[in-house]
Amino acid sequence: MEYLKFVLYGLIQGLTEFIPVSSTAHLKIISLFLGIDDPGASLSATIQLGSVLAIAWYFRNDIFNFRSQSSKNFLEYLLHERLLRSILLGTLPIVLLGGMIKIFIPSFFENVLRSNLSIALVSFLMAIFMYLADSSKRGSINIKNHNYSNSLLIGFFQAFAIFPGVSRSGVTISSALISGWERGDAAKFSFLLGMPAISLAAIVEFISSFNDFFSLGFLPLFVGLITTFLSSLLAIDFLLKFFSSNGLKIFIIYRVIFGVVILLNL
Repeated sequence: MEYLKFVLYGLIQGLTEFIPVSSTAHLKIISLFLGIDDPGASLSATIQLGSVLAIAWYFRNDIFNFRSQSSKNFLEYLLHERLLRSILLGTLPIVLLGGMIKIFIPSFFENVLRSNLSIALVSFLMAIFMYLADSSKRGSINIKNHNYSNSLLIGFFQAFAIFPGVSRSGVTISSALISGWERGDAAKFSFLLGMPAISLAAIVEFISSFNDFFSLGFLPLFVGLITTFLSSLLAIDFLLKFFSSNGLKIFIIYRVIFGVVILLNL
């Protein structure tokens, strides 16, 4: 049963981390409905490392395509370097906000933000925000022609992903669309931007709850990570193909239904 529980955690985390419906909210609410333990912020953040590995594997050609810096590939090299700087710049807001909350009000996440009512209300607010983004005019900004102000703006919105129910992919993709990004590149940049943010969150939670992880057992946690990795690959591939031609409509409807179901079960 312990292994099955971690498989379930991994499936929920992997399938909902990149689909804009909030993995943290689903880990808590689905666990509650099924009568199993809420994994909590620490375990949730740790198994998210499986999602980071999935991003790295899925976009391995983009990440490791630095190759030679010869004149033939110099422009390509500069573009990749610029993308790297954009990702680091876009990560600053969530590091600063998350760090301040973690230092000054560490219990805020568990006591307030992870309440069912809070998750339901945030789900409704995100449905509205995603609707505005999906209805916005198609833009022309992409990974190759974006500037640093574009990445910083998306990074600012990514900081709100520390609130359970927001969805990191949902808020970054939506903010990118509103600011004029092309659909496909908005999703791709969102995934790449998530690598340092998710990794840092997992590392911080692992260090702060180091003793608790000994009680979990290495093998169940490893099973959860592998499950997260595999299900994350499926979610990334699905969203990139589905979102480019269909937009966010189905996820907006789902978010409203999700919020209503939570409120009916308070």
